[in-house]
Amino acid sequence: HGALSRDGRCIPKLVYPFSYFVVVSTRSMASKTQVGFVGLGNMGNPMAKNLLKHGYPVIATDVFPESCKELQELGAQILDNPAEVADKADRIITMLPSSPNVIDVYTGPNGILKKVKKGSLLIDSSTIDPSVSKEMAAAAEKMGAVFMDAPVSGGVGAASSGKLTFMVGGVEEEFTAAKELLSCMGANVVYCGQVGTGQAAKICNNMLLAIGMIGTSEAMNLGIRLGLDPKLLAKILNMSSGRCWSSDTYNPVPGVMEGVPSGNNYQGGFGTQLMAKDLGLAQNTATNTKTPVPLGSLAHQIYRMMCARGYASKDFSSVFQFLREEEGQ
Repeated sequence: HGALSRDGRCIPKLVYPFSYFVVVSTRSMASKTQVGFVGLGNMGNPMAKNLLKHGYPVIATDVFPESCKELQELGAQILDNPAEVADKADRIITMLPSSPNVIDVYTGPNGILKKVKKGSLLIDSSTIDPSVSKEMAAAAEKMGAVFMDAPVSGGVGAASSGKLTFMVGGVEEEFTAAKELLSCMGANVVYCGQVGTGQAAKICNNMLLAIGMIGTSEAMNLGIRLGLDPKLLAKILNMSSGRCWSSDTYNPVPGVMEGVPSGNNYQGGFGTQLMAKDLGLAQNTATNTKTPVPLGSLAHQIYRMMCARGYASKDFSSVFQFLREEEGQ
């Protein structure tokens, strides 16, 4: 008998020395070793839960101890700080709100790099400035560890159902090891290139998302003012060339769709404050690369104004409500 190669050819068994089987079996057994997780917020919590569901022992920490309770009840080990996590696990995922948080969690006094083991794989799923990802990768490399940026798209719903999209930047040889873990939490894991390119893809996506959401809100509001029923208008848009994710999956008008933040007073979802932050990242990178982004700039200003007017913690689709208020309704 023979074994089939990747391209379907038959290879005699003798081609494989005994050591081949030993290496493969130990690697698959080792694959369920402990995974560290830092940052158990709206996204990190369901992501870590999916690792547990796939049989990975999780060692976690969060700056807010109350965020750890649910995961601890599900069997995760909770430690005091990121350095302790790095002492116990050689594969760590971080999911944090912004660049300063990432810098602190990796390079701070109780940071991962204080106790990181040589050969550790560090995957950061936060959305941050690509230049910060590059800095963290360089700092990790000095300690003999590998850092990859792997920001996500899909929001809290996709985080819960394990259907996130991961955009991964880093050393290509490490992508397979990263994908093994990320596939437990996402439906799509895409290699983008060197460190920072995952962030670049995410920033571009979110800039387009913000512009699309504002455009959808403006169109829906105008149609309503012209006497159209919002559900009917949404239906027409979604069978026409104006259709987009904001109109057909995440409609910003209350009552048009079920199971989205607009149907729940814009609670949950992706906060306006976070969208303003991501648009700020897009703005910074556009300035640094001398790239014209006039609509991205305007979207950034609109979301910043919303933050100043009490919308910071509401979902970013609340831009529809903001526009209605602007017109005095």
